Amino acid sequence: MSETILSVAVLIISASLHEAAHGYAALWLGDPTAKLAGRLTMNPLRHLDPLGSVLVPAILAMLGSPILFGWAKPVPYNPYNLTNRRWGEALVAVAGPLSNILLAGVFAIAFRIGAMSLSPALATFFGVVVLVNLALAAFNLMPIPPLDGSKILASFLGQRGRAFLAMPFAGSILFVLIVAYALWPIIERWVLIAASFALGG
Repeated sequence: MSETILSVAVLIISASLHEAAHGYAALWLGDPTAKLAGRLTMNPLRHLDPLGSVLVPAILAMLGSPILFGWAKPVPYNPYNLTNRRWGEALVAVAGPLSNILLAGVFAIAFRIGAMSLSPALATFFGVVVLVNLALAAFNLMPIPPLDGSKILASFLGQRGRAFLAMPFAGSILFVLIVAYALWPIIERWVLIAASFALGG
């Protein structure tokens, strides 16, 4: 149970980092919407989504799922304020998963450096941070609206991409969960392989 609580706590903090990264990327590209909304913060209370940040990961953890995924409240931004009109939305979108991959990398390096001296509890914590962040990045990179992967794909598709994001199913949490459930066994395998490699397993 303690590891379940740890996993959910790490997911909440990692999702907050993910959303703050979107906001900082948008600000860097000229849009202050997230800053004005007070979302350029790591405070989880500013980013929590009761369903995606708490309920879904808690249920997955209690069911014994080896991988957790979830989401936080999307950081608001105005794409028309972005200085890079062609790739701005893709850059804002990729900032979230990239922040999780970087965090996983930092903890993986720290794990390897201190592998012989880390206590079992600390080693478990480092491993959970790596696994949860890689899973969060993989989940959000799926090209399903409104996940980040859909916005990256839409930028490559141009006008057809905007039509893709405007399809009736876009933004449906139920649709996202159904597709994620169908695809997750494949993604899960690669996440576990990546985590094992990162931790030197």
